[in-house]
Amino acid sequence: MSAAAVATPDVTVPIKAGKRKKLILIGAAVLLAIALVGAAAALWLKNRAAHALEEAGDDEVAVQVKTAKPDPAHPPTFLPLDIFVVNLADKDAERYAQVGITLEVESAAFAEQMKTYMPAIRNAVLMILAHKTSHELLERAGKEQLADEILRETVRPLGISIPGPAARKPVTAAVDGSLAEAPAKKSKSAAAQAPHNPVRYVHFSNFIIQ
Repeated sequence: MSAAAVATPDVTVPIKAGKRKKLILIGAAVLLAIALVGAAAALWLKNRAAHALEEAGDDEVAVQVKTAKPDPAHPPTFLPLDIFVVNLADKDAERYAQVGITLEVESAAFAEQMKTYMPAIRNAVLMILAHKTSHELLERAGKEQLADEILRETVRPLGISIPGPAARKPVTAAVDGSLAEAPAKKSKSAAAQAPHNPVRYVHFSNFIIQ
């Protein structure tokens, strides 16, 4: 009886030690698996983020270009013209316009060059205004068309000929019988050969019609 009691601890101790070792090995395997899964997930996320940045690269550049601030070292050059007072082409009543115009040009040197041609430039603007009616100039579209004509005619005395707006597209009959404008054919070579206009914008500083 006493011999059996002494032999029992010798049998149970190796069994407990084996279970402990097995549990340690299982735990180590689980930790290793978790570590491998975590590393794989981190690598996948990193590659995905890099791919997304690569795809969005062009958009980010476009945004930066669009939001770029003007260069303070190269401010625009403005050339104000004397106020124009001219009778309009209304037939039902005598109407006149008082218009203040400021030209935005590409350089101060070109502004000085325009001053030497100012009598011819003012004549060109007066001729444009004299052919307008009060109804045309009261509409926003009429003012925009006026600015476009001034943009072209103010450089003509300097020998720069800017083509006018394209003619209206020809009207063709659609399949269902309705009228539609035929698609215009664009010419890249013609656009590339278009003359450069040193006058960038036409600004109205005063616009009174009576």
